[in-house]
Amino acid sequence: MARKLNFPVFDADNHMYETKEAFTRHLPKEAEGLIKYVELNGRTKIALKNTISEYIPNPTFTKVSPPGAQENQFKMKNPSSKSKPGDLEVGPMPKYIESPPAFFGPEARVKLLDELGIDRALMWPTLASLIEERLADDPRATHTVVHAFNQWMLDDWTFNFDDRIFPTPIIAMNIVDEAIRELDYVVENGARIVLIRPAPAPDFNGRRRSFALPEFDPFWEKVQQAGVVVGMHASDDGQQRYHNEWNGRTVEFLPFNSQPSVFDIMLHFDHRGISDCVSSIIGHGLANRFPDIRFLPVENGSAWVRPLTERFQKLYDRMPMLFEEDPMETFRRSIFVHPFHEEDPIGLVDVVGVDNVVFGSDYPHPEGMFDPVTWVDELEGLAEAEQAKIMGGNLARLMKVKVASAR
Repeated sequence: MARKLNFPVFDADNHMYETKEAFTRHLPKEAEGLIKYVELNGRTKIALKNTISEYIPNPTFTKVSPPGAQENQFKMKNPSSKSKPGDLEVGPMPKYIESPPAFFGPEARVKLLDELGIDRALMWPTLASLIEERLADDPRATHTVVHAFNQWMLDDWTFNFDDRIFPTPIIAMNIVDEAIRELDYVVENGARIVLIRPAPAPDFNGRRRSFALPEFDPFWEKVQQAGVVVGMHASDDGQQRYHNEWNGRTVEFLPFNSQPSVFDIMLHFDHRGISDCVSSIIGHGLANRFPDIRFLPVENGSAWVRPLTERFQKLYDRMPMLFEEDPMETFRRSIFVHPFHEEDPIGLVDVVGVDNVVFGSDYPHPEGMFDPVTWVDELEGLAEAEQAKIMGGNLARLMKVKVASAR
């Protein structure tokens, strides 16, 4: 059992692993074949529109790297790293483990959350983040596959499991009327949060455009009325096209590429995708037209926040007439940030305020946290009430759940 904190923990970044049926169980007959699992050199791969993807090397998730493997390795190499009585024991891990039932369903996952000292968690898909970019040339197919996936998620996870696990159905923004139809479906079935890709939405004929433009306002009006949180988890946002132009190649985005170039690493560390997305939400006026909507970028880190807010402040100082209000007021009302576990949360609090920072562990991914609740040690120097906000209170307020412990 992990350390027990003095306040409830609401993890903004937990992940499910999808089964092979996730994309195919509910595909209509006319769409059969859009998604396939194929055997290639003795390994199972996923193919979209007959193109094999290497986005995730093992898309069945039968064997995976242990949760938090990278953090565990770091702690083994650095005995002086912070630890306290009751923390999970650091030690050698196997390269791969058989995925337990808790990675595939909510009943077993609740028990695992109890062992980890976590009261509630948002539950994001893993493999599904490849869908939208690989179907970008076919908006109708995108909506068909996304709806089928959401039906599977409702079957296997529900959209609200005992007020403890909150899975995040996807809303594709390609066609506005279809986005509204999908939003109605998931909200009617209990969704408290939706997942919208932080990227321009592909249209017909190769056009892409920001979802913050006024053509999407009928959708955002429905979001505001429903009161759901807009989650924007990191995914394949299409920027590989830009990388490819500089590298002189044509390849798909591979998030687990073990040998990226220094150039690719530099562009990735710039977090341009989420920075541009938040710039659009504020700069295109979406957050002012719909001031009650709350946007939650997850697994995008926080390194982008200070440079972006500094640009907002400089522009507002020079040309305040461009804005309906101080953009930092807009940011603090509308945007809530999940920092990576290796980043500086105290510095982030200094920029956006304690009410706009949320904790997330990326469990059970290997690049996430091995012992999630120990991240509270990064908040030393803050009052306990402020720690409680970041570790769960802020997210509980956004998700409209009781702050008291669920365990």
